[in-house]
Amino acid sequence: MKYLKIILSILIFISSANANTIFYLIKIPNLEIHGSKSVNGLKYLKATRPFNVGIRDNNVSCFNSSEEDIEKKMPLIEKNLNKYSSIFANKINLKYIVLCENLTVSQINTAGVPNIKTKTLVIDIKFNKKHFERVLHHEVFHMINESYKKKFSYDEWENFNNSEFKYAECSTCSDRLGLSLLEDNKGFVTEYSMTTPSEDMAEVFSFIIANKEKIESKALIDPILKKKILFIKKNILKIDENFNFN
Repeated sequence: MKYLKIILSILIFISSANANTIFYLIKIPNLEIHGSKSVNGLKYLKATRPFNVGIRDNNVSCFNSSEEDIEKKMPLIEKNLNKYSSIFANKINLKYIVLCENLTVSQINTAGVPNIKTKTLVIDIKFNKKHFERVLHHEVFHMINESYKKKFSYDEWENFNNSEFKYAECSTCSDRLGLSLLEDNKGFVTEYSMTTPSEDMAEVFSFIIANKEKIESKALIDPILKKKILFIKKNILKIDENFNFN
């Protein structure tokens, strides 16, 4: 019994030390390392309890998921995030993936929260099953965009659109929320892509990675979309000439 108590004490100490280290690195409490090993060096962390971080008007909240739900979703998450090499992930400041559910920013539900300063992407593992895989790449693009703002000029991007089109002031200032591929594109892949230039780029990128055939078939009859695809690919290759779009 004495030795058992010693072992338990050591395990508790190690767990506490790991939790403190994680908090020091990414400033999110109530996390622990998930056991899965990644092929590209990404570190998966899971919430053990709900957390709330940030300032009052821009706070990020999320709830812990069950171990069973995480295990069910991990193959899908890794299948998609393993498309990014360790070299590319490092270039876009992506290292930690936080797994939780019911993720909100200022009480607005969202699929993910990227933060290049802490090299962290928080993802809601329960977000929209139909579009879940694609939105992972959407959120990765926000890491890319934040890391290389000069390569993804909003002015240049807006010039691709018809002159009469105007984006909203912000992504949450619009009722254009649809994530399904539009039949009549006119340069846009989804309703949500019509909110802001950054969301438009992220949506195009997500289709290039997750549904390449569909978006490229659309581009054959949509010259605006074709320009947008070429713009994204050109600038991604400037970041990493070995990036694989397949």
